[in-house]
Amino acid sequence: MNQNSIKIQTEPRVLFVDMNSFFARCEQQDNFWLRGRPVAVCVYTGKFGFAIALSVEAKRMGVKTGMRLNEAMKICPELIPVESHPERYRQFHTKIINVLKRYCPEVIPKSIDEAIVNLTNYKMVYPDTVFIAQKIKEDIKRDVGDWLTCSIGIAPNAFLAKLGSDIGGYDGLQLITTQNIDEKLTPLKLSDLPGIGKNMAYRLERAGILTPLQMRYTAPERLKAIFKSIEGIYWHYRLNFIETGMAVTDYKGMQAMRQISADKRSNPEYINQLFLTLCTTLERRMVHHHFYCRNISFVVKYVDESCWHDGFSITNPIQDAISLMRMIKIRVARFEETTQSPPVLNDKISGLRIMVTDFVNNGKMLYSLFEDVNRGETARKTMYAIQQKFGADKLRRAVEVTEGKVVADVIGFGCVKDLTDLDYMIADEN
Repeated sequence: MNQNSIKIQTEPRVLFVDMNSFFARCEQQDNFWLRGRPVAVCVYTGKFGFAIALSVEAKRMGVKTGMRLNEAMKICPELIPVESHPERYRQFHTKIINVLKRYCPEVIPKSIDEAIVNLTNYKMVYPDTVFIAQKIKEDIKRDVGDWLTCSIGIAPNAFLAKLGSDIGGYDGLQLITTQNIDEKLTPLKLSDLPGIGKNMAYRLERAGILTPLQMRYTAPERLKAIFKSIEGIYWHYRLNFIETGMAVTDYKGMQAMRQISADKRSNPEYINQLFLTLCTTLERRMVHHHFYCRNISFVVKYVDESCWHDGFSITNPIQDAISLMRMIKIRVARFEETTQSPPVLNDKISGLRIMVTDFVNNGKMLYSLFEDVNRGETARKTMYAIQQKFGADKLRRAVEVTEGKVVADVIGFGCVKDLTDLDYMIADEN
C-alpha cells in the first residue's frame, strides 16, 4: 500500500498514534502493583542488565534508556526491574491496531508502538479529526487497557503528524495545519525533527540553515545539494505538506541481535543456543516474506567495546537457520585457523548480531539449483503456522531447546513487519 503523492495536502487528515512508554505501560496494565511506580523493562534483570524501556515514573526520576541496572538503581533506588514479555507487547499492539481499523482500513503500523491512520478519503464520514483522535484515546483505554495512553499528532502528512505526536507531550494531542506550522516549528531545533541526527544537523548548520523554520523555506534544490541526495527534496516535501511517509516498502535487510549479560558469557552452551536463536529469528522472517538471502554478515561485540565482523556472499540463496548458522561457523573457524587467533566466541562477548541482505523471492528462484527446496520450505511454513495457532512453545526443533529451556524471546520497537492480517484477526477475537 503506497499512499505517497507529490500533491500538496492542505487539510490535517492524517493521524499519528504514538503509545506512551509502551513496554512499561503494558507491564503496568497487567500488574496492578506496578502502576504509578518507576519500572525498567529489561531482557535480563541482573545487576548489569540494560533498561530497554522505562515507565514515565522512571523517566521523571532521571533514569535513561540503555542504562545498566546498577547505574539506574543509584539514581532511582525505588526502580523495579521487570523482565520483558515480547508476546504480551505484540498482543497489545494487535489489539490497538484493530481499534484504529474500526475508523478506516487505511492504518499503517510503523512500529510496535506507533501507527498512522489516514483519514484523507473519509472527510464525509469523519469531518472532525480532533474529535476522532479523542475517540481513539478513549477506545484504547476502554477496549485495550485503562493504563494505556497515547500521544496523537494530526497534520496534512504523516511526517508532520509524527512531529505533532512528539511535541504534544505525554498523552497529548497536537494539531498542525497550514496556518500554524510556522508557529509550531519556531521553538524547535533541527535535531527535534524526527530523522535529523547530530551529523545531519551539523551539515545543515554549516550550510547556514540553523532552524526547522529556515529549512522549511529553503529551496528543494539547495536541500538536495546539502544532503547530497534526493533525500533533501523529500525533506522539502515533508515540511511543505507533501506526503512521503506512507509507503509500505519491502525489506532491504533483516537483522537479529542480542546483548549478553555477564553471568551468561562464560556459558558456551548458552552462547551456542543464542546463536541458533538469532538464526531462527531470521529464518522465521524470511519464511514469512518468501525470501532467501544471498548476503550474510556477523558481528561479535566484546566488553572492551571492540568487535569482530565478517560479511560474505553466497551463490545459492538460503533461508533455513541451520544452514545460516553452519556457514557463519565455518567462516569463524577458518578465520581462527588462518590467523591463529583466540576463539572469536569467548567469555568476553557482550553481544551478537546477524544480518541478512540481498533477498531473492522464492517465486523467482531456479528451483533446479536446490535439493528438496519445496519440501524444506513447506516444512518451515507448517511449523510456523502451528506455532502461530497453538503457541510458540508447542512445536520446536530439537536443536532449539537446551536442557528443556529455550532462549527468551525479545522484541524491538520496529518489529511489526512480520505480523500478518491473520495476527490482527486472531488478536481481535481474543
